[in-house]
Amino acid sequence: MKMNSRTDQMDGMNTAKNVLPTTEHTVQFCVVGGGLAGLCAAVAAARRGISALLMQDRPVLGGNASSEIRMWVRGADGEDMRETGLVEELELENCCRNPDMNFSLWDSVLYGLARKEKNLTLLLNCSCLDAKTEDGRICSVTGWQLTTQRYHCVKAQIFADCSGDSILAPLTGAPYRMGREAQREYGEDIAPKQADSCTMGMSCLIQARQTGHPVTFRAPDWAAHYTENDFPFRLDLSSPERWTGENFWWMELGGTKDTIRDTEEIRDELVKMALGVWDFIKNGGKTDASDWELDWMGFLPGKRESRRYEGAYILTQNDVRNEGRFEDLVAYGGWTMDDHNPSGFETKEKPNTFHPAPSPYGIPYRCLYSSAIKNLMFAGRNISATHTANSSTRVMATCAILGQAVGTAAALAIQAGKDPAGLYPEQIDQLQQELMKDGCYLPWHRLRPDAVMKGARITCGREPADILTDGLERRIDGIDHAWEGMPGDELILTLPEARYAGILRLVFDCDLNRKSWENAHWYLKRYAMKCNTFRDDQPVLVPQTIVRAFNVDVDEGDGIWKPILTETENYQYLQKIRIGRLIKRVRLICRQTWGSKTVRLYAMGLWEK
Repeated sequence: MKMNSRTDQMDGMNTAKNVLPTTEHTVQFCVVGGGLAGLCAAVAAARRGISALLMQDRPVLGGNASSEIRMWVRGADGEDMRETGLVEELELENCCRNPDMNFSLWDSVLYGLARKEKNLTLLLNCSCLDAKTEDGRICSVTGWQLTTQRYHCVKAQIFADCSGDSILAPLTGAPYRMGREAQREYGEDIAPKQADSCTMGMSCLIQARQTGHPVTFRAPDWAAHYTENDFPFRLDLSSPERWTGENFWWMELGGTKDTIRDTEEIRDELVKMALGVWDFIKNGGKTDASDWELDWMGFLPGKRESRRYEGAYILTQNDVRNEGRFEDLVAYGGWTMDDHNPSGFETKEKPNTFHPAPSPYGIPYRCLYSSAIKNLMFAGRNISATHTANSSTRVMATCAILGQAVGTAAALAIQAGKDPAGLYPEQIDQLQQELMKDGCYLPWHRLRPDAVMKGARITCGREPADILTDGLERRIDGIDHAWEGMPGDELILTLPEARYAGILRLVFDCDLNRKSWENAHWYLKRYAMKCNTFRDDQPVLVPQTIVRAFNVDVDEGDGIWKPILTETENYQYLQKIRIGRLIKRVRLICRQTWGSKTVRLYAMGLWEK
């Protein structure tokens, strides 16, 4: 296993910096890397009034989930385990705006989330290539923007590396690991007996489209050539049509090489492989693909693993198996420890092994900031974890909620005048409460009501609706924590006396398990991203349980209802509605859902801010 060194530290910028212009930026929080983790980190901080900058080396956001790679977003397994917060906000935005799951429109959903934040500066096509440090702190990072042929130098109080490849590690000297630990180091029985430099590999995916008419395909002479003997444990040849549900993740190489240094060489082989696999499907005589055409092929490899930072704590296989009930839990996982064979497609053995993991298990805050660089945080597949733990934490929905935790923590640290480590342990409870207030689920924790709610009661007619303030906002261990009523019912929140209320917070039922999508392919219910396109595909829908139309009124103490909001086209599960005045009562009338016959809410509460 390769450990940290400074052998790849840059000596300095080349002489081009003396010729080409440099734009200077000074912000409070700088995020490098615009995958789901980096995007959620930057947006979470910006929404808290922090000036943030997001530097992304591609023209689009999303990383492995973007149109350039198109890997399915995955997270915790099991019913009621879907990740919420910003990642669910993105999913619901996509359902409403992009029901046919066009990847270009998905890119625009991600782009729109960043662009609408007034406190967030977005630098696309900008690759981080230098960093300056002093006394164990990052002073600035510099990126090269290909499209404008200029440098961007960013100064900030806190930096977050969400680049996947951990570019700031070699540039700052932050300790990191790359490869697999030996069993004996952490007592991990699924780790190899001897440490090595192997990682999981990378993939260039393909997508096919059913046309309804015969389509031919002729592979170039430089493509790979395969027979059915090349696909054990991979392509399902049990019937001619079984391949159509594939996303071809097993077209994987590079785990025995260096998944950073050798990326271009590995990409060349992956492209040959992709064309060869499609040639076999079309022309190998073992599958029925006569009316299918190759619709898209990736040229940017999707990576599973490279550098992993060393944080204040290193998450291990045993932490995962023991449910990770850390006092500083700020996110959770639940994907199996899905360890891929480093040889990838070059071996006839199984391409991966699913080692059991509980769903959920907790991930601690101490895995998200550097053990050596005082103002460096990280989120995504590069968090502080062993190879075995990383085989579970690396999936993108988990990465997204890790990013939201980092952005929220960075904002709290900046507002308190602290480094990231300064939040532990004194402000961990505050961090957890803020994450849950913003819609994130934290296992074994509940959201406490704000002080403005002391003595409040919520009723529907003469019946109490106390469950709306129990701080649990999904079904947990088989117990559903939702209030259920009919369209037109009035929920009235009454305070003991008139008090100032900043916002009304509502959480609608978003159908976590997507049971209302009765005819959808199984993989769409996990996260609405398609692989192959069938002729009879149906558009995805906004979950039927979400309240579409509702009214909010307030009584300032004079007994007169005054309208605050009339909403007719809501499609989000979490709403924070500005009140900003002294009130005695709030009335919520849910008039219409997106299809459900009943109205279901998980929370209704007032907050000072």
